[in-house]
Amino acid sequence: MNSSIPIALAPAVTAPRGRAVVRHGPWFAGAAGPLLGWSQVGLWPWLGCATTSGDAAGVGGRGMMPGRGGSDPHDSSTNMDPALPFYHEPVLLQEVLDALNPQPGMLILDATLGGGGHSEAILQRGANVVAIDQDPVAIAHATSLLRGYAGRFVALRGNFRHFTSLLGEAGITKVDAILADIGLSSRQIDDASRGISFQTDGPLDMRMNPDGPLTAADVVNTASLEEMVRIFREYGEEHQAMRIARAIISARTQKPLRTTFDLVNAILTVCPRSGPRHPATKVFQALRIHVNAELAALQEFLKIAPKWLKPGGRLAIISFHSLEDAAIKRAFRHHATPTLDAPNWPEPKANPDFCVRLLTRKPVEPSPDEVKRNPRSRSARLRAVERLPEPP
Repeated sequence: MNSSIPIALAPAVTAPRGRAVVRHGPWFAGAAGPLLGWSQVGLWPWLGCATTSGDAAGVGGRGMMPGRGGSDPHDSSTNMDPALPFYHEPVLLQEVLDALNPQPGMLILDATLGGGGHSEAILQRGANVVAIDQDPVAIAHATSLLRGYAGRFVALRGNFRHFTSLLGEAGITKVDAILADIGLSSRQIDDASRGISFQTDGPLDMRMNPDGPLTAADVVNTASLEEMVRIFREYGEEHQAMRIARAIISARTQKPLRTTFDLVNAILTVCPRSGPRHPATKVFQALRIHVNAELAALQEFLKIAPKWLKPGGRLAIISFHSLEDAAIKRAFRHHATPTLDAPNWPEPKANPDFCVRLLTRKPVEPSPDEVKRNPRSRSARLRAVERLPEPP
């Protein structure tokens, strides 16, 4: 679909330290929920929250206070390299705004904060934004970028698959709109210390969450031949999976593969470069997806996100490869199908998950101008749905 075509016609309707003391804020009174386990509720500015002792710790790490412009100076994982500027041009920005139709007073979840560009545009429309990201560097950057919106913006640390727990800490059970951009930021790709790109040498890491238990080096140095073949085929659609897995096992018998170039060199021994696509492209994609459990997280998110919308609320998701887009397409169609049928059923049955209508029959793609301006947007695909009215 040409991105200049409007996709929506109707407007959207609208170990922890310390304990949070909640005072209701001006626009979301009554949002105080029970504070159990790892809580970031003390970071919500519109609740007027304050901590009685210490800092509010984040789920899986520290939360970032809105408007403070940075991270915990004692946490090296969140310190941004000053020599590497943080840049991330939000893809399909106008198309996202058309899909979500943010309005003043709405509460919108940006489930994958990234560089903060989409959140900034939504905030400029007057909506309130709760954002989530598992990358502490992204949170530190975005809270600095959006410090002028501190009264209407909060960034929470966690994986978007856990958004129900993160929002539930403040008693929220419904939102006006949800956005998930499940692509990588340019900073993440270009930061050699992440080990995501095969174009620069760095540690073979690939974790989006630096506290994650598994690295790409763990996989290539310990996985069996069968497991590596499965990963490369399932997550990378790599036709040379068997040859590449054997080459990796042969290389690791000489010495462990510790860097991105170690892995690239092993791949090149059996798949020399002969075309525009680098032979390591699909293997790196597959390892990143596996290390971060990306498809499992997406599937979990897709099951519940539509039901967290208020009637008329909208959900928009941007994906960057066919595996993600196919999963989103299937989930959206399932949630938009009133009845289910099977050959062995005497008659169709009501679909208990039916709750949305499709806003995009085909994915929205970036315009030629956007691709020219930002070549990394060329693979982006946007799909969107709208929550139906509650049944009587």
